[in-house]
Amino acid sequence: MEKLDDFDRKILEELQKCGRTTVTDLAKKVGLSKTPCQIRMKKLEDAGYILGYRAEVDHTKLGAGHIAFVQVKLNDTRSRSLEAFNAAVRNIPEIEECHMIASGFDYLLKVRTKDIVSYRRVLGEKLSEMPHVAQTSTFVCMEQVKDRPI
Repeated sequence: MEKLDDFDRKILEELQKCGRTTVTDLAKKVGLSKTPCQIRMKKLEDAGYILGYRAEVDHTKLGAGHIAFVQVKLNDTRSRSLEAFNAAVRNIPEIEECHMIASGFDYLLKVRTKDIVSYRRVLGEKLSEMPHVAQTSTFVCMEQVKDRPI
């Protein structure tokens, strides 16, 4: 796909606000007719700009309202060790996000659990047991102020 133009960017912006908007409503919002808007959406999907659509849920009602951010320092950062750690992260459902960081630690995790007791169990039984984990530091979220890309 060539460079994104203003219509493409507006389509992406609107879909981030509400992924369930109809093509007709989206077309009106971005100033296109339905068919060209639909064609652009398909191109954005095919080119990988749109990775998917999902529902925004209330994590507290689902029993996962507790958020902790965890700094992880590894005892080995060679490629094989990083791959082993990354694979382990993908198998722990409580880890919502994992980012490799250029800092005094190696990874920053966003972990969701029911409460602090559940988090402590995940820390002791899962996070600390992952390959090559040397040290962790936990930061408990007191209030989520913003959790949207826009």
